[in-house]
Amino acid sequence: MDIEGWLTDTQAKVLSDRARELEAPDQIVEIGSYRGRSAVVFASAAAEGVPIVAIDPHAGNDRGPQEIHGSAAEGERDHEVFMRNLERAGVRERVRHVRLPSQEALTEVSGPTGLVYVDGAHRYSPARADIDRWGARVRPGGTLLIHDAFSSIGVTLAIARLLMLGTDFAYVGRTGSLAEYRRNPVRGGARVRNALRQTAQLPWFARNVLVKIALVTPLRPLARLLGHRGGDWPY
Repeated sequence: MDIEGWLTDTQAKVLSDRARELEAPDQIVEIGSYRGRSAVVFASAAAEGVPIVAIDPHAGNDRGPQEIHGSAAEGERDHEVFMRNLERAGVRERVRHVRLPSQEALTEVSGPTGLVYVDGAHRYSPARADIDRWGARVRPGGTLLIHDAFSSIGVTLAIARLLMLGTDFAYVGRTGSLAEYRRNPVRGGARVRNALRQTAQLPWFARNVLVKIALVTPLRPLARLLGHRGGDWPY
């Protein structure tokens, strides 16, 4: 896929597979669209009648690794490229773009949601709000996907606070930093096992944090010692 973004091909397959499982009146909601990589995957895979809602203010902030602050011009450029990529992929009519911050967009989306994909701002507070409030929109048996899980510090702290000991979402597993949860009750011993399975990802999280430190300091050789190849952020 030649659309700029940080979703790997194997992670894109997970998005595609989960989208194919849905039927109307389910819908797909993604938080954080950037230039359309994930939106195109969803729109290309979902059955007719399953709408895709892409939420991204394209304001220039939180555009990617080490890009928390940006300019309105950068955001406008992202928006233009996003729309052009949808057109080029032939899925423009399948995607409803809500150009608002994710928490402001809560009132703009209604109806059953079979899949929520969270890839918005990765700082703790916004990540926690997205997982909490948009996760609550997932119907029973539906899927919650979180990108940069057990990779970004903010996202991982939000997961630890809301999901590790939670009772609403069962941890399915991860593909790189893409974590998958199913909205099913988790009680008793299953809750303990659910927490332990997520806690088992923390060594991988620690490794990713060290890789990121190495990539932005003179310690770059450490990244290779930790098994990281190339100069990209670990995903």
